[in-house]
This record gives sequence, C-alpha cells and structure tokens, in this order.
Amino acid sequence: TLLMGIELFASVFQCGFFSSLLNKHKPWIETSYHGVITENMDTVLLDPPLVAIDKDAPVPYAGEICAFKIHGQAAPFEAVVLNRTSGEGVLRASGPVDCESQKEYTFIIQAYDCGAGPSGADWKKSHKAVVHIQVDDVNEFAPVFREPEYKASVTEGKIYDSILQVEAWDQDCSPQYSQICNYDIVSAGTPFAIDRNGNIRNTERLSYDKQQSYKIMVTAYDCGQKRAKESVAVHIDVKPVCKPGWQGWNKRVDYEPGTGSKQLFPKMHLETCGGPLSGVRAMVELQTNHIGKGCDRETYSEKSLQKLCGAASGSTDLLPAPSPSTNWTAPLLTDSGRDSDLIYRFDGHQAANVPDQVVPQNLTDQFTVATWMKHGPSPGLRAEKETLLCNSDKTEMNRHHYSLYVHNCRLVFLLRRDFTQVDTFRPAEFHWKLEQICDKEWHYYVINVEFPAVTLFVDGVTYEPYLVTDDWPIHASKIDTQLTVGACWQGRFTQYFRGSLSGLTIRPGRIETQKVISCLQACKEGLDINSLESLAKDIKFHFNPAQSVLVVEGEDLDSINTAMTKVSYINSRQFPTPGLRRLHITTTVQCFGEDMCLSIPDIKAIVMVLPPSEPRITITGSNRLVRPASDLRGPMGVSPFKELRITSTVIKGHSSPFKELVMSEGGVMHNLDYCDILVIGEELNPERESLEIHHNALLGKHLDATNSTSGISIYGVDSMAHYEQALRQVRYRNWRPATLSERRFRLTCSELNGRYTSNEFNLEVSVLHHSAPVEHVNHMAAQSQYLRPVHHPLMIHTLNSHMSAPPAATVVIVVCIAALVVIVVFGIYRIHATHQEGFREEEEGVKDTEVDWENSTLTITVNPMETLEEVREEEHEEEEEEEEDVQIGGVSSAESDNSDEDEEEEDEEEDEREEQKQKGKLEWDNSSVTY
Repeated sequence: TLLMGIELFASVFQCGFFSSLLNKHKPWIETSYHGVITENMDTVLLDPPLVAIDKDAPVPYAGEICAFKIHGQAAPFEAVVLNRTSGEGVLRASGPVDCESQKEYTFIIQAYDCGAGPSGADWKKSHKAVVHIQVDDVNEFAPVFREPEYKASVTEGKIYDSILQVEAWDQDCSPQYSQICNYDIVSAGTPFAIDRNGNIRNTERLSYDKQQSYKIMVTAYDCGQKRAKESVAVHIDVKPVCKPGWQGWNKRVDYEPGTGSKQLFPKMHLETCGGPLSGVRAMVELQTNHIGKGCDRETYSEKSLQKLCGAASGSTDLLPAPSPSTNWTAPLLTDSGRDSDLIYRFDGHQAANVPDQVVPQNLTDQFTVATWMKHGPSPGLRAEKETLLCNSDKTEMNRHHYSLYVHNCRLVFLLRRDFTQVDTFRPAEFHWKLEQICDKEWHYYVINVEFPAVTLFVDGVTYEPYLVTDDWPIHASKIDTQLTVGACWQGRFTQYFRGSLSGLTIRPGRIETQKVISCLQACKEGLDINSLESLAKDIKFHFNPAQSVLVVEGEDLDSINTAMTKVSYINSRQFPTPGLRRLHITTTVQCFGEDMCLSIPDIKAIVMVLPPSEPRITITGSNRLVRPASDLRGPMGVSPFKELRITSTVIKGHSSPFKELVMSEGGVMHNLDYCDILVIGEELNPERESLEIHHNALLGKHLDATNSTSGISIYGVDSMAHYEQALRQVRYRNWRPATLSERRFRLTCSELNGRYTSNEFNLEVSVLHHSAPVEHVNHMAAQSQYLRPVHHPLMIHTLNSHMSAPPAATVVIVVCIAALVVIVVFGIYRIHATHQEGFREEEEGVKDTEVDWENSTLTITVNPMETLEEVREEEHEEEEEEEEDVQIGGVSSAESDNSDEDEEEEDEEEDEREEQKQKGKLEWDNSSVTY
C-alpha cells in the first residue's frame, strides 16, 4: 500500500511539473500604434499604450513578457518592458530626434514572452504591429533674410506700390514655425512701409534735395512670433529729376600751418536748375568741439594766459597740474590727450580737498571765480546738485559759506555773508538758466562778484541772474572751513559733479574786465573772408564772436557764388593742433512769393590741419662746475647755469622720409612757458644749502618762480632770451660744504605747456675742499688752479698739531696770526665786493669774469692764508677727525676747545660786515702778499 501511494504521488507530481513547463500561447499586442514625440526629447506618447497579453498567465515565464523588439531601417527608438507580469511597456528615443531631419517614423514592433523556463527556451513572439510616430517641432530657429542687404532706387516725386521685396526663411520643420508671418521696419521716422509679404513702398513723395538716399532696417517674424536675430539693411537711392545743390567743392581741404588764410571752396557754385530765385542764405559752420576746450586756443597754463591777456595778478589755481607741491589734484581723473590742455574729468565719484595754505583767505566784496566747464544733462529723473566749488565747515555744522554748483541745468552761485559783516537779510543765491550749461560743449564761465551784485560771463557774453534768493547771514563761529573741488564737504563728500573742468581759479580783491575775459577764451582759428572789397554791394555777411559761424546772404546767385569762393580758414597759432576740423554748410533758397521753393542739400567737408614744423629746443652749456668751498659759503653762492644757452631748431619736410633740419641765424626764437631745475639725488637741506633766484632777475619779464627743496620752477610765457637771463642768475649756496662733494641738477624747458620739451640738461657742481701741497716759495710765477685764495696745508697742520712747538716757532706763529687777522678783514670785504660786482654784471647780461677752474688760464698769486673763518672751520674739521675717539667727560676735546672760539667767530664776522658796509669798496692785490 505504501509503495502504491508513493508511486501515485510521484506520477501526479511529475505530471504537474511538466505541464508547468509547457508554453502554449503567444503574446498578443495591438495591430497598430500611433505616437507623438517632441524633437530633442526622448519620451514617446503612444495611442493605444504599449501592453502585451499572454494567455499562459499566471504561469511563470510562459505567461510573462520579457521584451519588445523593433524592426525597421535604423529607427532611433527602443521599447522597454516596465512590468513583466502585466506586460506594460514604453517606447522612447534611443538617440536625438530632429524634426528638421525627419518629421515622422514607421517601424514594426513585436512582443516576446519569457519562454518555458528560466533559461528562456521555447519563447514565443506576438504578431507584428505597425508603429507610426510623428515628430513635433520646436521653434528653435529665427528667420534669416536671403540677402545680406537690399538695394533699390526710385525717382523723386513718385508714389510706388512696391519699390522692392525682401524675403526671409526659417529652418524649422513645421508650417507654424517655418513660415514668415510678418515683416517690420525697425528704423523710426522713415517715409516707407512694408506689408506681410515683404513689399516695401514709400508713404510720401521723396525729394532728392531733401535726402538723396535712405537706409532702413527691416526685421521678420515667423508664425511663432520669433524675431530675426539680425535685421537687414535696405538702401534706397533717390534719383533727382534735376540735381540742384553746391557743385565744384572738395570734401577735404589741407591746411599748412603758418600759411595764413586759405580759401576753402575756390571753385564752388550753386546749381538751382533754372528756378527763379529771390534770395540765397548760406551758413558755414566750423565745428571744432573735439579739439581741447572747443577750438585751437593757446595751450598755455591759466597763469600764463592771464599774464598774456593782462589779467590782474593774485589768482589761485584750484586745479593745477599734479606735482609734489600741488598733490591734491593727483587722485583726479585727467584727460591730457587733447593738445596738452589740462582737463579734469569728474564722473560723480571724484573730488579733492584744497589745502588750507592754498585757499584764498581774504575774499572781500570783490572777487572773481572762473573756470572752463563741459557739462551735460544730469542722469536720473530727480537731478541732484552737482558741485564745482564749495567752501563749507570742516566739522560740526557743515554750513556752506560759498559754492558754485549746477542743478537742473541751472548754474547757481551761493554766497553767505557772516554776521560780523552784516546782520540783515541779503542776497545769497544767484541763479542762471542757460542752454550752454547742459549742451555737452566747452564754455568759459566767469563770475564777477561786487556784492551784492553778481555778474556771469559765458564765453565773454554777460548774463544777469534770472533769480536772486535772499537769506540771513551765517552766525560767526570758530569752526575752520574746507574748500573742495568736484563735491561739497559735509563730513564726507556729497553732491558730486559730473562733467569736465579746467582752469578753475579764484582771484580775491578784484574783478575781471570784459576785455580780459574775451582774451582768455578767444580762439586762434576760425573762418575768414578774403578780399572783402571785391564783394558785391548786395552781399551781407555776419560772423559770430568766435568766428566759427559765417552767414552769407544775397539776392543775386552770381554774387553768392563769388562770396562763397572767398570763404577761408585761418589759424594764427604758430604750432596749431593737427587733425581735422569739420565744415557744415546749410543753404536756404527763396523764390518769389514763396518762403522756400527748393531744398539744397547740406555740405559736409573737413579741413585737415597738417602737422606743424616742430621746434626742437636745445639747452647747451658746461656740464660740470668745480668751485672751492669758500665760493659756496659766500653770500651769493655760485651760478651753476652761468654759461647756459637755449636755442630752437625747426624740423620741416613731414611728408618726406628724411626730415630736413632748418635753423635760422642764431636759432629760431620762440616763447617758452616754463623751465624746471630739478635736484637729482637727495633733496636740498634748508639748514645748510639753498637754490634760489632773486626777485630782481624776474623784473621786466613775464616770469614768476617757485622753489622748494626739490628745485626751482620758472614759468610764464616769455622769450628764450629772458629765460636765459633768468636761469643764469639762479644761485646755489651751501654754508656748510664740509661734507658735500658734489650736487647734481637737471634742467628742462617747455614750449606750449609741455607739448614741446627740451633735452634734459644735467649739471654737476663739485666742491674743492683742499689744494695740493705747494713746494715753491715764490708764488708770483705759479699758475693758480682756482680763483679763490686757499690755505696752505702745512700751516693748518702746524696750527692743529698737538705737539708742543719750540719757542721760536711759537713766536713766528703768533706773528703770522696777527698779520692774518689784518689781512682777513680786507680779504673778506674784497670777496664780498667781488660778488656784488658779479651780481650786477649778471643783471646787465655781461659775462662773469669767473670761469670754471678747469678751464682757467689766468696767472694769479695763491694766497697762503685764507679768511679767519675758513682757517677756523678747517681747524675744527681736522680736530674732529684727529680726536674723534678722545672724549673728555663725555665731550670730545674738539668740542670743548672750539666752543668759545665759534662764538667769538660769529661776533667778529658781524663786526667785520658792519665795517665793510661803512668803509665802502676796497681793493686787495694778492700780488703784494708774500709768504
């Protein structure tokens, strides 16, 4: 029974197991599918969804779906089973799908079950289903015009239905995104229109006289409203029926500097096509706004220009060129590339505090504020104050005492008086509203204050304030004030200026005359008319004050043509700014009974100012000067530049590869505007040396000078001869030359404010401290190496020796010292008189009798004894050298021995100077002294 049961169980189990391995049915899917995919995406939306069914389910493997396979010509898709049991799947792109490459795909798909077991054997596949997939377009391309530009021409006076047609295309694949649905003209204010097909037509009758050609920009939109990335240019030329206008003129006229006046249009005439004219008005405009401060002016410094124009002295330059002594302008932005004009640009972030020692402290009821200004409209809806100049409290209250600022294109000058001067309601703010303030051009502004009256000059024209506001005076206080440029100080900078300034000055105590103001802003170039006497009587002409605009009017056409041929350009500067000047001519033609019957096209030409013949300034002279220490200690010192000479040569022939050097007899004399003597190496020590020029050396010249420990600057527009005379009288003095072996100086000179500079002239001043030992007893026949008497080294050694001298030697020394004292009195006076003679000779331009010791050929007697002052100084120096290590109670023996002698020396020197003043000039012949 047990065996029968086991056999029955085995047979049943074996029957069930094998029956489960059987795969009886094939999977089933739909017969066709439709899908949609967006280009550049990977997901396909199928209708119906991708699902496979197998009747063997839920038998494992046989009833499960393991794969979907795609058959087709390289279809970029793949089918993935999401759930083997349910048979769900998804179709997605296996690579990039681009609608522009292929809009739709068709392929075959089949489903596969998992077979009869885990090994996948005996799998079955479904029937073949057709899949159609459509690629949806994305508007990724913008329209592109088929031509890079379009050209057409029309005849004036006609209306065209279509002048030309522009065409654009789109690379997108769908009709929605590939079709061009609209065209548009981008250029505003043109007399043209365009339809949706790209046809351009004119909306009004065109005139050749008004405009000969048009350039309009056209863009295109596809049906997805995507705009073309680049618009296309359409050029439309207008052909005249007649060609009225100016003929026979050149677009460029070359001007050679120094040639005076040159005709601009010698063959010009106006063609009017035979129309009956009653009058012609032509306006010629010379446009020079791009040059410096508006035209070719003299590019000297403001102080030099003021002297040239006869302005009153005492003005303070608040925007000088940066230097060690004027360093407050160093952080400001400069625009120095415009013919050497010193221009400061303010962009709303720069300002400068003027040092207290520079600020004028004596502003009275009369003073002048002047500046060049270039300013445009203020940015933003609410314009803030833009301060040019402001004097306010340094701390605490921050009150504005006086200031000059721009607000809403109005120039405002604020002046608050102190209670100590007046305690009543007085004028405090003066307002001017002028177009020049915001026209982005250079103008010269001068404010003359004669309190309570304030007058503004703009380019030499007077303007009274349109509004004056009264206010109470400021209460007196002990708070210091701060003068600022480019903003106002209120504990920090506020109300920043935006624009350009140049030559900002204050002159206290006096106001400027209109004649001087006109001179300061006058142009050196402009328009002119040659041969005025040859013009017809009916011709009228008018110049503006700057001679940059000329208006010519007449009734007869021939007279107008003759007058226009005489219009000339003139530039009186010796070295004008090279480059172009634009010319603009506008013409109005009147007919009988009509205001204007014909439009004449404007003329735009240029005057090309050629580069001028450049001067080459050369400084020559002796490069080394050797003087004994006594000369440097003298009251007049030495003249380092005694043999200086300044010449100027001119280089011509700019067009040829080889420049010709031309020099007139004695050189070409020009004006200089500054010469700087710079100390090379360590700066001067005011305690022992000085470099200076006497005020008398500048009398009768247009020169001023400033000096510091870095050197001397002589400035002012004056001749080279005057600069030579002044430089020759520069004195270097060193009253303690013991430790000095040499001093080096560098001299440079400038013409036209640095536009042309000289060579760097280097000079070395060497000091001779000792002479070589003299072996001759008779010095009458020996040539001296230098002009000043020097001490005998042997005698100095004897006087300073610490060894006990024999009695006879002692007597000799005493006698010699006594004789030396008498001789020294006369010797010092002789030296002083000799320096006085030399100084007077320098002022008269006579060559100094002194020459460099190296070049001296004079035979003189060497005085073996020097002045008492020199002997004692040498004694003191040698004692310090010999007894440097010997200390007595912490003080060197040299100090203890000579302290009383130094005091006696000073007393003796003062007595000797008084005696010299009373005795007058005495002569001392060195040849009479024996040693």
